[in-house]
Amino acid sequence: MKLTSMDISTTASASSIVFDALRKAIIQGQLEEGEPLRQDEIARLFNTSRIPVREAISRLEEQGLVKTQRYKGAVVAGLSPKETEEIFDLRALVEPEIIKNAVPRMSKEILASAREKCAAFSASDNPMEWGDLNRDFHETLYSASDLKFFREIAHNAIDRVERQIRAQLVMSNGMERAGREHFGIMDACEAGDADLAADLTGEHILGAKKSLLAHIQDS
Repeated sequence: MKLTSMDISTTASASSIVFDALRKAIIQGQLEEGEPLRQDEIARLFNTSRIPVREAISRLEEQGLVKTQRYKGAVVAGLSPKETEEIFDLRALVEPEIIKNAVPRMSKEILASAREKCAAFSASDNPMEWGDLNRDFHETLYSASDLKFFREIAHNAIDRVERQIRAQLVMSNGMERAGREHFGIMDACEAGDADLAADLTGEHILGAKKSLLAHIQDS
């Protein structure tokens, strides 16, 4: 199992540490679709009991990142093309509303941080960074929004498709296009044009969906 060993036997929040480590490994593709999550093995890696591991896996199942299969137990969940399309369509509804709400509330500090992350994404030539840099850019802009429930929905939706987003950026020309679209969204935010930022965000998400589904079909 591709997880880094860690001693959390004396840590009060053992379940949260296991949850964060498993979630990151799933999102980044270190744990592949269908891979079993063996509680004994994970507990040994973290030098803890099975209780926090079981709690962490239960939380991951609630988020849709893990599912329980007969005879196999907990395994890393995958997504069908239809499920992928539904999640992107949900994002295209929710995230434009988030950024539309956020633009009037964006401080100079948030805009400066987002501009820096926008540039870092476009400049990166390391595919392993692209998913995190993409997410950091969007969530920095969204952080100004006070639509907390919307932001939680978007956060969980991105979790579900981040592995697919990473693959799409690597296997197609998605990286170049995403960079251009990021700068367009960034410019709209800096100009204070909430409606344009929302429109561009929706187009950005739907364009990524189209590219990803084409990639899945070709594969």
